[in-house]
Amino acid sequence: MELPIDHFRLLGVSPSSDTEEVLRFFQLRLNRTPDKGFTPEVMAQRSELLRRSADLLCDKKLREQYEVALTSGASGLDFSSNREVAGLILLWEANISSEAFYLARKALQPPQAPALGSGRESDLTLLAALACKDAALYEQEQRRYSSAAEILEEGIHLLQRMGKLSDHRQNLEKELEALLPYRILDLLSRDLSDQKSHQDGLNMLDGFVLNRGGLEGNKLSHSNIELKQADFEIFFQQIRQFLTVQEQIDLFSHWYKNGSQDAGFLHALSLVASGFCRRKPEALQKARRQINKLNLQGFDAMPLLGCIDLLLADIEQAEEFFRNSPDKDLKEWLETYPGEKLAALCDYTRNWLVRDVLPGFRDIEVDVVDLEAWFADRDVQSFVEKVERRSALGIARAGFSLISGLSSENSDSQESMREEEDVDNYFSKLDEDSTEEPVEDDNFRELSFDSVLTDFQNLISNARIPLLNFSDRASEQIGVTRNTLLLGSLVFVGLFFSGGIIAWLSIRNQLQNDNPVKPSLVQEKLDKAKSKDTTNTKSDSSLAASNKNQDIPLMLESPSLGQIQKLIEVWLQGKADILSGGSSLELNKVARTSLIKIVNQQREKDKSLGDKQIINADIQSLKIISQTKKRIEVNAKILYKDKRIKESGDVISETNIPSLTVKYILGRKKDKWELVNFSSRS
Repeated sequence: MELPIDHFRLLGVSPSSDTEEVLRFFQLRLNRTPDKGFTPEVMAQRSELLRRSADLLCDKKLREQYEVALTSGASGLDFSSNREVAGLILLWEANISSEAFYLARKALQPPQAPALGSGRESDLTLLAALACKDAALYEQEQRRYSSAAEILEEGIHLLQRMGKLSDHRQNLEKELEALLPYRILDLLSRDLSDQKSHQDGLNMLDGFVLNRGGLEGNKLSHSNIELKQADFEIFFQQIRQFLTVQEQIDLFSHWYKNGSQDAGFLHALSLVASGFCRRKPEALQKARRQINKLNLQGFDAMPLLGCIDLLLADIEQAEEFFRNSPDKDLKEWLETYPGEKLAALCDYTRNWLVRDVLPGFRDIEVDVVDLEAWFADRDVQSFVEKVERRSALGIARAGFSLISGLSSENSDSQESMREEEDVDNYFSKLDEDSTEEPVEDDNFRELSFDSVLTDFQNLISNARIPLLNFSDRASEQIGVTRNTLLLGSLVFVGLFFSGGIIAWLSIRNQLQNDNPVKPSLVQEKLDKAKSKDTTNTKSDSSLAASNKNQDIPLMLESPSLGQIQKLIEVWLQGKADILSGGSSLELNKVARTSLIKIVNQQREKDKSLGDKQIINADIQSLKIISQTKKRIEVNAKILYKDKRIKESGDVISETNIPSLTVKYILGRKKDKWELVNFSSRS
């Protein structure tokens, strides 16, 4: 067997050591034997190998020949089969533990496995256990925790197979258990191209937290090898920065279902972070429901719910939550805020997002929280409008208010108050229902005259009993005839029905004009922002139409940033036109044939599946990285949205990337600039 060690390292001396130093180290090695349970035979062989190395290095002629061989490239020492175990022990003592472990493990496997129960088997097994522990320790010192864990797992498996040294195996198992948090950190912090390691890290993290009893550590046994709760919290903060927001949502949801209330709270925050950055307000609504489910002792959910309701444009409800918070400092801050109450709520929400919600995700960069951009977003506005439309069931309030007004003229104040209380309770239930998932547009369009009529008939049926009871009491008090009472009831019902129909027609006209009533100051701002955005869009569209063919194809030797952006915009629009099932006459003026071919192939593939893509890509900023007479490289930040839909109109998938960074490379051929290549990352 050849071992990767020379005579100098075997003795533990440097190549410049003289004869006296060699002899001194030789004697020290003889006196310091590894008292670990090796057999006397292998210890005698170890001493013999040390003596042979000392004799060679103390002989001037032999040493010179050996040094010449080393400088010529010779490496390693050959050991006979009867001395290879002793050589492996010396290799382990020279801190080459990893090689010693793997060579010992190999020697324990067929066809060279020693006889069962022999001294050789005992020595090799003990050496493998000791070398495995030291090799793992060395890997830990080099911060290669995953490699250390793999060595420990192999050593544990080897000792289980050999059926020996159970105490050593238990020590290795404890080392492996204590190493788990560092192993997870090692796997998750690797380059994103190593997806297998990242997924292994996620699986280990999931099992690690569940075995601890959730983020709270409810199953800790307080042993010496367990990670203490304070250390675990520090570790977990380090881990989060390597996880995407969706990965954290999935993990927190799983841990919450297994009883971790802290995970439920972080699940809600992750939903808010995802919803805010991706402009998905429905995620905020899920977060709101999640917070309401939590049962955390001493937890003040009011400010959080207030912030979420503000982002969902429910200003009145947001103010109510802030007022109901038991936090005296928060109330004092709101009272002394130098400005309008709405500005205070926005300021608090902005700070909450920056400080508590958005940090700690691999795919979210926190620079500035722009609430105006949030409220001006079309998806956010559409969601708020859907919620308002669901509240349109409140149109029956007109009918009830009419009945209440007429009844108050003919009944005592106590009965009137009871009827109004019943009405308020009914609509309170409707309002509670309206906080569930919003009704989609198609469902709302199904609201027909017949369905509204049925609803009113049900309401009338429910209201008839208290009305008739009231009429009987009025008959006894005033003495009017039964016919008069019946006529009065019919009048009430007719007025009720008429008032409801008029109210429904009024609101239907408002909805058809796409002008829902805005219930708050933020909604008014949304209208202004939307109006301004529409005006700007129309203006930009007109300008784009008038300049559609300007500077295309791009022939200037040194085009400006605006001209480069125009070329990329033509590419994006032409690509979108083709993938949506149309055509583009401009694409061949701005892009190489190879890129156009790829776009057409993609369209043919979609067409064969009966699909098409609706793409909206707006360039937010553009920066030139390098520019020569033949090549231009730019980085663009793009607001990107797309939908893949069937020919029937059914949406298959949607993508919304608020900030997509794309690198474009332009080349000049025959005086014409064309798009040559591009690559993107979100």
